Amino acid sequence: MEKMSRVTTALSSNTISGRTMFCHLDAPANAISVCRDATQVVVAGRNIFKIYGLEEEQFVEKLNLRVGRKPSLNFSCADVMWHQMEENLLATAATNGAVVTWNLGKPSRNKQDQLFTEHKRTVNKVCFHPTEVYMLLSGSQDGFMKCFDLRKKESVSTFSGQSESVRDVQFSMKDYFTFAASFENGNVQLWDIRRPDRYERMFTAHTGPVFCCDWHPDDRGWLATGGRDKMVKVWDMTTNRAKEIYCVQTIASVARVKWRPERKFHLATCSMMVDHNIYVWDIRRPFIPFATFEEHKDVTTGIVWRHQHDPHFLLSGSKDSTLYQHMFKDATRPVDKANPEGLCFGLLGDLAFAAKESLISSDANRKPYPGGDRRYPIFFFKKPDPTEQFAHVSSALSVFETDLDSNRMDWFVKTAQLYLLSGKPFAELCDHNAKVAQELKRPQVSTTWTMLRIMFSDPANLTTPGPNHNLSKLGTLPLMNSFSMKEMGSGMGTESRLERSKGDSRQDNIHLEPGNSHISNNNEENEETEGSDGQAEYMFGDAELDDDDLYSVEHDNQTEEQEYALPQEAFQLRHEIMDNPSAPEHLQQDKADSPHVSGNEAEVTCLTPIESFSLISISQPLYSPHLPASFFCPIVREMLSYYAEQGDVQMAVSVLIVLGDRIRKEIDDLTQEHWYMSYIDLLQRFELWNVSNEVIKLSTCSAITCLNQTSTTLHINCSNCKRPMSNKGWICDRCHQCASVCAVCHHVVKGLFVWCQGCSHGGHLEHMMNWLKSSAHCPAGCGHLCEYT
Repeated sequence: MEKMSRVTTALSSNTISGRTMFCHLDAPANAISVCRDATQVVVAGRNIFKIYGLEEEQFVEKLNLRVGRKPSLNFSCADVMWHQMEENLLATAATNGAVVTWNLGKPSRNKQDQLFTEHKRTVNKVCFHPTEVYMLLSGSQDGFMKCFDLRKKESVSTFSGQSESVRDVQFSMKDYFTFAASFENGNVQLWDIRRPDRYERMFTAHTGPVFCCDWHPDDRGWLATGGRDKMVKVWDMTTNRAKEIYCVQTIASVARVKWRPERKFHLATCSMMVDHNIYVWDIRRPFIPFATFEEHKDVTTGIVWRHQHDPHFLLSGSKDSTLYQHMFKDATRPVDKANPEGLCFGLLGDLAFAAKESLISSDANRKPYPGGDRRYPIFFFKKPDPTEQFAHVSSALSVFETDLDSNRMDWFVKTAQLYLLSGKPFAELCDHNAKVAQELKRPQVSTTWTMLRIMFSDPANLTTPGPNHNLSKLGTLPLMNSFSMKEMGSGMGTESRLERSKGDSRQDNIHLEPGNSHISNNNEENEETEGSDGQAEYMFGDAELDDDDLYSVEHDNQTEEQEYALPQEAFQLRHEIMDNPSAPEHLQQDKADSPHVSGNEAEVTCLTPIESFSLISISQPLYSPHLPASFFCPIVREMLSYYAEQGDVQMAVSVLIVLGDRIRKEIDDLTQEHWYMSYIDLLQRFELWNVSNEVIKLSTCSAITCLNQTSTTLHINCSNCKRPMSNKGWICDRCHQCASVCAVCHHVVKGLFVWCQGCSHGGHLEHMMNWLKSSAHCPAGCGHLCEYT
């Protein structure tokens, strides 16, 4: 093959021209590359490998490199690159781990030149040296990078990143011996091709995999990286430590990044999922794209500028099986549609508002605020720059302060810290949270918690701790335990009394006296009668209640008893009320005969009503003791929506967690997720990290529970052999040495481990702190000067 001369710094006499155009491909594209004179583009994918000519009006297919009746996996390409010095030389990265070079100058139909099969897994990237014709670099899923000399049959160097798979490799445009490699663990390594044993520099660039990197064509030390964390970062590599100088936040994972020719601060990006658009960013204004190309209908897989000195043409391939040439003048400018107004609340209620200066100045009728005008105008002007094409907008910023005394958020912090959301029975959670709200002088919230306890607690098990609140099997009147009968009984009827007698040897009375709503029961040792499987139903009136309404007692000698039915008339003639009436004789006989209730355990219950409170005989109970939880769900749902709309999302989320399945199905998932995200955001603003994490763990929304599961993997390498450790213990599988041994006490560290990033030695935190107080040298004896910060 002939060696070609380098492209000059200026465009040739044949000026590049064209328009926005596209062509349909036979299959989705994985990567594209353009030849050095910008007249042809190669498209590669799993089922396509073709060269298209770039004419002024259209794409023209020039050559199909997939030849043969049964194409091998060598034609299934994950990446492709056209040499920028040799116009007939291409290289592809195959999905079967092969690195293949292609010579377009061959007279035969099959243009395959050399085949390297040294990688064990898929090759993700291939890259030619910008000035050396025969030097080719590859990065594979197996974690290795290999440098090939095309004049030899095998690789000349192998670089091990001692990490997970290599996603991208790029030779430096200005430094002959340097190349950069990005990895799936978030690291970026810089290597010298003359030293394959160890990298020159390594730093963590992203949280998650780094999918791409690109050296700046003009500035020697700038390296752009893109990752799954949806960020594009620009690093200055000229300093001793890699310094992040710019950061662009995108809306999806960044799959490709390419610097724009002749524009120092512009770069293009595309995503590997969700977002199909191509964005050109001005890294100095990272909050809105400088230009957008929206033609593709599926994920964009490859982008390349048509000529390394022409910033006006961009080529792209996509999974929608199209190949596009974009004219920069046809791009959408998001800044033209941007709203120059902004509104933001501060943590303590301060309000900042930015708007066009013309809108603020024209508001002449605005009344002054009490205590003086609190507006602080800040004008955003930039000096005219011929290369700056953003629309110039001057805005005024107004800040409205709040009265700290009237808008303090102490209650929010204390409530978040004191609320109990799990770990105790439902009734205790409600009582505790009601008490917290009462102490913080929030009576409405406190009452809400109390009502929730009443609505959703089992009446038979509803108890309130206190000196006179001991309820046994007669304590099935929850409303009496929470509300004062005195308030209910004012101005009603005449006094009446209902008494039940169960024996003569001992009496336990339940009294309801004026001003006292407590229910007292002196029989504290009373146990559940054997065979009781239901709740007692209480009816107020003169009709006698069947004894089995209070107790379900199994009788040894069950005889047919007279059935006492409630009269149908609401008001009937009353019998003479005696002071201590006894139960019917046959009931007393049954009690005496029952093997479960002895004479000494017989009880007499006396309900003494409040003055002026009439107990009226009715044919139906005043309330149903068997109301299902679903009966209260609609009103609870409205209550939660009310609190959320009022801004108290803390109450909405807390009730949602405490009630759990009782109410969760009544509220749609999107609303729940919105409430959770709002509350978690507030907690994190107040730095309540533990409470925030507890809320995330207790949530049942899949979008919420995953918030504390991202970026939690810790990859550990053995300090002896430098190989990755398994998760089975502290012994390395390869060298069989204890990896985390304290350099001071020489015991295995099973807890908090601190190590020096310079020499990799470390140990127990307390031991290392004490050692470094008196000595600067590493306790392992390696001679390294360790520093604890």
